[in-house]
Amino acid sequence: MRNKIELKRTCIISGIIIGSFLLIFTILYQIQYQTYTKQFNEKLNRIIVKLQEEYSDLTPNAIMQILNETEETDVDLLRQYGIDLKQDAILLKNDSAFQKFLVLDLTLLVIFGICLFIIFMVYNDKKNKKIIEITNYIEQINQGNYSLDIDDNTEDELSILKNEIYKTTIMLKEVAEHARNQELSLKNSLEDISHQLKTPLTSIRIMLDNMIENPEMDKQTREEFIKDCKKEITNIHFLVQALLKLSKFDANTIQYHNHNITIKELIEEAINKIAVLCDLKNVDIQVQGNDTDVICCDDRWQVEAIANLLKNAIEYSENSGKIEISYKQNKLYAQIEIKDYGKGIDKSDLPHIFERFYKGINSTKDSVGIGLALAKKIIEKNSGSILVESELGKGTTFIIRYFFLEE
Repeated sequence: MRNKIELKRTCIISGIIIGSFLLIFTILYQIQYQTYTKQFNEKLNRIIVKLQEEYSDLTPNAIMQILNETEETDVDLLRQYGIDLKQDAILLKNDSAFQKFLVLDLTLLVIFGICLFIIFMVYNDKKNKKIIEITNYIEQINQGNYSLDIDDNTEDELSILKNEIYKTTIMLKEVAEHARNQELSLKNSLEDISHQLKTPLTSIRIMLDNMIENPEMDKQTREEFIKDCKKEITNIHFLVQALLKLSKFDANTIQYHNHNITIKELIEEAINKIAVLCDLKNVDIQVQGNDTDVICCDDRWQVEAIANLLKNAIEYSENSGKIEISYKQNKLYAQIEIKDYGKGIDKSDLPHIFERFYKGINSTKDSVGIGLALAKKIIEKNSGSILVESELGKGTTFIIRYFFLEE
C-alpha cells in the first residue's frame, strides 16, 4: 500500500497548494479592487467638492447623472495632459499600486509554479526509482534468478506492472523447475533403461560366448542356453515395447477410439494375451460377473492394461495358483477386481508400485518395473482409476474403475 499512500499524499499536497494559491489570489484581487476603488473615489470626491464650490447651482443629482452616464464622448481633454484613456491610468497613485500588485502577482505565480514543479519532481523521482528497480528485477530474471520476491500490494500503474512481472517470474520459475525435473527424470529414466537392458544383454552375451567357445557342449545344456537367450530377448522386447507405449503417453500422442464392449469380452482378450504365462505356471484364472455389463472404452489399450495387471499377478503367484477376476457396474462406474493369492506386496512398496522401474522388496528377478506404470497410464487416460490392496503372504487385489461420463 506504500505507493498508493504516496500517490494519495502527493495529490492531497498538490490540491492544498492549488487551493491555497487560489484563495490567496482571490484575497489579493479583492484588496486590489478595494485599493483602486478607494483611491479613485477619494480623488473623484475632491473634484466634486471643488465643482460645488465653484458652481453652487450644480446639484448632487446632476453630478451623479454625469458620473453614471454610459454613453461615450468624443471629447478627450486629458490627451493634452499626455493621458491616453485607453492605456494610461488617470491616477498616478493607482498606477503605482498596479505596478506593486503586478510584481506581487508574478511572484506568487512563480512560487506556485516552483512548488508544483518540486512536487512533480519528487513524485517523478520516486517513479523513476521504481522503474530502475523493476528494470533490475527484469535483468535478474534474464540471468535466471527466479527467487525474487517482488509482489507489491498497490494499485498504481507501476505497481500493477510490477505485480505482472512477479506473476511472470513465478510462471518462469515453475517452467524452469519443471524443465529441471524433466531433465532429471529423463536422466534417471535413461539410467534405468540402460540398467534394464544391460542385465539381459550381458546374460545373452555370456551364454552365446559359452556356446561358441564350447562347440562340443552337450545338447541339453545348449538347448537350455538357447531357451534362456529367448527368454531374455522376450524380456527386452517387452521392455522396449512398454517404453515406446509410455513415451507415446508422455508425448500425448495417444488417441483413444472408444466404443461399447462387454466387460466379459475385454477380460477374455486380456487372458488370451497372457495364456502362455498361465500355462507355464499352471495358474487358474476364474472370472465372475454379468455377461451383459458394457463399458465404453478403447478395448485395444484396455486389454493391454488388464493383461499387464494379470502378468503381474501371475509373476507373484505360486505354481498351480489361482487368480480371481470379478466385475460389476452401477450408475457411476464399472469395476473390475483382479485378485491373486501370491506373496503380496510390502506396505513400504505400496505407494511406489506404479512408478516406472520401481522394484519392490518381493519383486521377481524377471520384473522390470514398468508394466504397472503403463497399466495405470492407460486406465487413467480412459477416465478410469486404479487402486491396490495387498497383504504379505495373502495376496494382492487390483481394483479398476471406469467412470461413466455424461455426454
